[in-house]
Order: sequence, then structure tokens, then C-alpha cells
Amino acid sequence: MLSRILWPPYPEGLVVELSLRALESRRAERACIQVVNDPEARRQVKRLVAELSQRGRYRVSVSTPPLSREGFEELKGLGAERVSVALDAASPRVFSQVKGEGVDGPYTWAEHWRSLEEALRVFGPGMVTTHLIVGLGETERELVEVMASLCSMKVLPALFALTPVPGTKLESVRPPSVASYRRIQLARHLMVEGLATLSDFEFDGAGRLVKVRCREAALREAYSGRPFQTSGCPGCNRPFYNERPGGPLYNYPRPLTPSEAEEAVEELIDVL
Repeated sequence: MLSRILWPPYPEGLVVELSLRALESRRAERACIQVVNDPEARRQVKRLVAELSQRGRYRVSVSTPPLSREGFEELKGLGAERVSVALDAASPRVFSQVKGEGVDGPYTWAEHWRSLEEALRVFGPGMVTTHLIVGLGETERELVEVMASLCSMKVLPALFALTPVPGTKLESVRPPSVASYRRIQLARHLMVEGLATLSDFEFDGAGRLVKVRCREAALREAYSGRPFQTSGCPGCNRPFYNERPGGPLYNYPRPLTPSEAEEAVEELIDVL
């Protein structure tokens, strides 16, 4: 289980066959491999990257736990086009509470940043992604600040909303409000597109985003609907990854209709 999606097991050969068929017909823009922190998974991903990329013929992304430079070089040599190392949390405080020292997790904040830097050295600027989950207990200021740092490094931040999954430690945590998520989506889009920097955002004492100074550009982009589509590697849509089909839709897996974009802008009216 990952977010609210169940991933049933399938024979590896069948997955490779169907994936290659989709890539060959251009029904899929890329194959994305999610690697769990397990020795067998780390061995399997090498085989899958080689089979799916066909020596670089098709685009393959790998989302992996932190690796050394040698680990990234091996993936690139096998045909991976780009990689992702998921921070998930927006600050050292939250990171410790959800996947680090505070919960006896295997990861550290510093290790993840070092791994992102190594990935950049191997794959190059713009070819490295990270994921941030909104709603883990961070402030909006922390989210915008960490996204600004990532954009300055040429690491692409992708956003997801917390999904409280029954049976997990976070099952009782409320997901973020749609309005809060829209503010973070807009800030991310403006910085990724080079239309804003950290100084263009104003926060209150609680760390809530209260004003976007580049109002004209923000309104233009918001009405286009692009900030509210699923973010990630090029071609990523992950439909209903962290929302129910009945809504609300945090991430739209397709271009928004004019009425949907207008509804999203209404959620932003207090900062624009």
C-alpha cells in the first residue's frame, strides 16, 4: 500500500511486457519504478531499469531511498533518465517525527540532502525530483522555504497531500485543507517556473502564507489551472493517488476545466 493505492503483485515478466508495449505505442511517456528500502528491491530495480529503458530508448524514472554517488551512477549507466529521493517532510523537525530518529526510522535529514546533491552530480540539474507531503505537521512557511531551497538547487519538488491510511500511525491525522494545499501548489508552481522567489511570499506569525506579491503572474497562472495538476516527473499524473474519486481533488490528473480553475482561484482569494 502506498498512499491510498493498493499495489497487487504481478509476475515481473508480465509487468515488463505490458510496460514496454505501452512505451512503444507512446501510450505511456515513461516508466516509474518505486523502490522500497529492502535489499531484494535494490537488486531488482537494476534489472528493471535495464529491461524497461532498453539502453536509454525509453524514459525510466527511479524513486529510491538515499544512494551513494556510485549507486546513482549505476542506475544511470543502466538507462535511468532521472531519479527521485523523497524528503516527504518539509523540515528536520517533521522529518524526525515521521521517518527519522524520532520514530526509530532508518533515515536522517542530512543523509537525504547529501543524496540529492549526489544525484544532481550524476544526473544533472533538472533531472532530480523529490516529494513533499503536505499535512504532516509543518507550517506553510516551512514548505515554501524548503521548496525555494530545492528550486535553487535545480531539484524539482513534487507535492502530495497526506492520506490518513487506516492501520498506520497517521490514521487519525486530518489531511490538509484544500485551501492550504492550493496555496502551496501555487507557490511551488511560481517558483518552479521562475516567476517568484521566496521574497515574493509573506507569512503570518503562525507560518501561514497570507500574501503573494507577484499578484498578476499568480492570477494568470492560477486561472490556467496548471499549478493544481499532479506534480512530479514529466508525464506524471497518478490519478486519485491521494484523493477519492468523489473529491475533493487535491491533484488533478489532467488539465482543469475553466470552472475548476475558477473554483481553485476562489480558494486563493485571501492571498491574491
